[in-house]
Amino acid sequence: MIKINPSKTRKVSFKLPIIPKRVKRPSWFIHSPVNKQKKTILLYKKLNFHTMFKINILSFIIVSVMVLSGCKTDSKPADDRQKFVISDSLLKTIQFDTIVKCPMVNSLTLTGKVSFNEDKVARIFPMVSGVITDVTAQLGDHVNAGQKLGVIRSGEMAGYGNDLVTSETNLLIAKKNMDASEDMYKSGLLSQKDFITAQQMYKQAQSQLARSKEVLQINGGNTQGAFVVKSPVSGFIVEKQINNDMAIRTDNTNSMFTVSDLKNVWVLANVYESNISQVHLGDDAEVTTLSYPGRVFHGKVDKILNVLDPANKVMKIRVVLPNPDYALKPEMFASVTVVNKSDSEALCVPSGALIFDHSQYFVLVYKSPSDIRVTPVQIISTNADKSYITGNVQVGERLIGSNVVLIYGALNS
Repeated sequence: MIKINPSKTRKVSFKLPIIPKRVKRPSWFIHSPVNKQKKTILLYKKLNFHTMFKINILSFIIVSVMVLSGCKTDSKPADDRQKFVISDSLLKTIQFDTIVKCPMVNSLTLTGKVSFNEDKVARIFPMVSGVITDVTAQLGDHVNAGQKLGVIRSGEMAGYGNDLVTSETNLLIAKKNMDASEDMYKSGLLSQKDFITAQQMYKQAQSQLARSKEVLQINGGNTQGAFVVKSPVSGFIVEKQINNDMAIRTDNTNSMFTVSDLKNVWVLANVYESNISQVHLGDDAEVTTLSYPGRVFHGKVDKILNVLDPANKVMKIRVVLPNPDYALKPEMFASVTVVNKSDSEALCVPSGALIFDHSQYFVLVYKSPSDIRVTPVQIISTNADKSYITGNVQVGERLIGSNVVLIYGALNS
């Protein structure tokens, strides 16, 4: 309800128009067509005058009330928003970081893949032709040095065994002939020339026997016509290209098995022409994989292959990584970050403390639970979980390092 102060109102007087008294007319005058039309016009003018008069009075009263009520209304501040304050429960969960100055570290991220350590890889080729049976090793199995992987039934091995037996027989015959020739020579029944010939035959038989034994030993030493395929080193079967009852030949260029020691692996990374000057021998390297997103493998650039791949136009670099738990597998895709330090320094903060909004990076400078400053910064470079920045921030200022998006949204709401 609107209250009107009588002391602030003004008296308004209105002079009502004097309406003349109606003159009584004779009946013939009233009922004539012309007079009826004039009467209708006079009646309309009379009604219109009274209606407009009432509307004017009502409008004046409304305007007066609005003016008086406006004089009594007190002005209030337009901005009723309250300042954001971090609650005690949220404050306990927040992690704070400090702006520090540290040497700038230049980093270059490359793509690559995990490969065998070629210095510790054994590729097993067939020594003889034949049919392989009794294949016991499967792809991915760990084998020890000297462990049997399969058996080749070979005619060549049977020939080697036969050569050994023949050589042994020839040696015995040559030995008896030499002994007989010696007795006859001492008795004068045989010339010296024939005796020397018998001695030479015996030495040739000895040499032939030694050769047969060596050939048989190189091919496994089996005299039953079987070549036993054994692993020369300990490691994992990383390639397998044979199955039971498969015929193989010695002129086959594909290896039967490939055994690799995965305790050390190579990571081969691709370097484009524009980045060749940023990679140096001995630079630290950080390797990550899709299989272990939170794990970083540390190594060094061990070798730079100073040639470009003609197909991809990239240069290869090699990083040697220890792999004691066999987490890295050959042919894994890897991301390689090559790191080298520079002489300059810059302000650095954890990358998790940065907020990107409206094409601009921000940090939340913490003074107190009720005093948090949103400060724009510029990124110089980023290295893994650390970013180098410039802006209106100082060394030693505390930053909010966790829940930054939540707090940033609350400050802007």
